[in-house]
Amino acid sequence: MIQVAIIEDDMELSELLVALINLGDSMRCFYTFENAQRAIKQLPDAAVDVVIVDIGLPDQSGIECIRVLKPQNEKVHYLVYTSFDDTELVFEALKAGAVGYISKTTEPHKLVDRVMEVVNGGSPMSAQIARKVVTYFHQTTSEMEKLSEREKEILHLLDNGFRYKEIANKLFLSIETVRTHVRNIYKKLQVNSRTEAINKTIIK
Repeated sequence: MIQVAIIEDDMELSELLVALINLGDSMRCFYTFENAQRAIKQLPDAAVDVVIVDIGLPDQSGIECIRVLKPQNEKVHYLVYTSFDDTELVFEALKAGAVGYISKTTEPHKLVDRVMEVVNGGSPMSAQIARKVVTYFHQTTSEMEKLSEREKEILHLLDNGFRYKEIANKLFLSIETVRTHVRNIYKKLQVNSRTEAINKTIIK
């Protein structure tokens, strides 16, 4: 049984989605959240396979919500549910950790098909979004090629939340050596922060 959660502030729409998901025998929705903060607080302890996330939440964007939740459990699939006809916005959601998206104009009966597609390894998205993903992948690969293997290793550890001291201990380096590598990473990528470096080179 596929477990689904919904993050949607429109309660009428949320109830409709729950009804659609619970209509068949393959999946159930036991968790609904009307804002990002409740989801961020409660979802990490919930047993779910797929989370349907509205981008336009009242307290915090669905994109930020995914960005916070995804690293806590990489096995959970996030599917953006949006009324925004904005490829850049949807693309940002994919970069944050979503695996696909559904437009709110999609026929209701197709919602379950999209969830099943995600569970089976697919990524529902338009051709325009798919092209952006491919372009981004090539750009990211090109940026990564500028770095040495040690710099790539350090960047991945930074992306996983390790601090300089922890990286130094893990790689048997001095903290100053780690700092030097990080400075070189920033210089090669022409960025000024850890977040910029990660966003420019690492595909979530």
